[in-house]
Amino acid sequence: MKQKNVGIFYIIMAAFFFALMSFFVRKAGDLPTMQKAFFRNAVAMVISFVMLIRSDEGFKIKKGSIFGLNMRSVCGTIGLICNFYAVDHMNISDANMLNKLSPFFAIIMSAFILKEMATGFEWSMVVLAFIGALFVAKPSFNVEAIPALIGAVGGLGAGTAYTFVRKLGKQGERGPVIVMYFSTFSSLVTLPFFIFGYQTMSIKQTLFLLFAGCSAAGGQLSVTKAYTKAPAKEISVFDYSQVIFAAILGFLFLNQTPDIYSMIGYIIIIGAAVIKWRHGMRVDEQDRKVKSNEETFDG
Repeated sequence: MKQKNVGIFYIIMAAFFFALMSFFVRKAGDLPTMQKAFFRNAVAMVISFVMLIRSDEGFKIKKGSIFGLNMRSVCGTIGLICNFYAVDHMNISDANMLNKLSPFFAIIMSAFILKEMATGFEWSMVVLAFIGALFVAKPSFNVEAIPALIGAVGGLGAGTAYTFVRKLGKQGERGPVIVMYFSTFSSLVTLPFFIFGYQTMSIKQTLFLLFAGCSAAGGQLSVTKAYTKAPAKEISVFDYSQVIFAAILGFLFLNQTPDIYSMIGYIIIIGAAVIKWRHGMRVDEQDRKVKSNEETFDG
């Protein structure tokens, strides 16, 4: 139970950081997608690089982690680029909703990659949270079908990447190593596009992208910590709190006021998270009682 609580804490922290990242990317204005993506990863790469230099183990990678690191990096990079493309080519609320498919995909992929099967109740809570995200996003797929499809692929990529993060965590791989490997991989992929498609930025735009990169690093480190502490099926629903954080930032700094449908979505998402949390506490308590009774009987 303690590990699960730690996982939930870190997944909520990750949601906050990623909401900040989206906010700063939005404030950076009209810049090429790959330019934004490069800054997001390059800053995270530098931060994780410094963390590893200062650590006792340095850049040492555990035996057997290379495959997982490569798969996390490939899937994560696909998810990142697809998400940024969707944000640049369709309504931002639609793009955010599609990105929030990632926890749903994480639960699906966990069944195949980690053999972690969710219960019927857990599935219902994830679906309920997904319905709440639909209320928030109010998607209009009839207008921009191709960007929406790419955005959905981004959600699949991110969800699969998080599953491999969980697998790496179970193998004992360190969070900064996972972040460093992914950030370096993504930076190398986006670097040619950044160089040849570079658009001059103002000082303010540069600062916003640097802030976005720092927020992304905080989000990556937090989500990596979260999925190394608990299975995706137990904590991924709390990732939907990013919608709440994004709404608060939009209201306070972008003069965006949620409409009635968005408010309904927030209530559904928070309700699903609370119900799932309380159910998990009851189940864990029952399991502890059963185990205690069995130990007493055996004694």
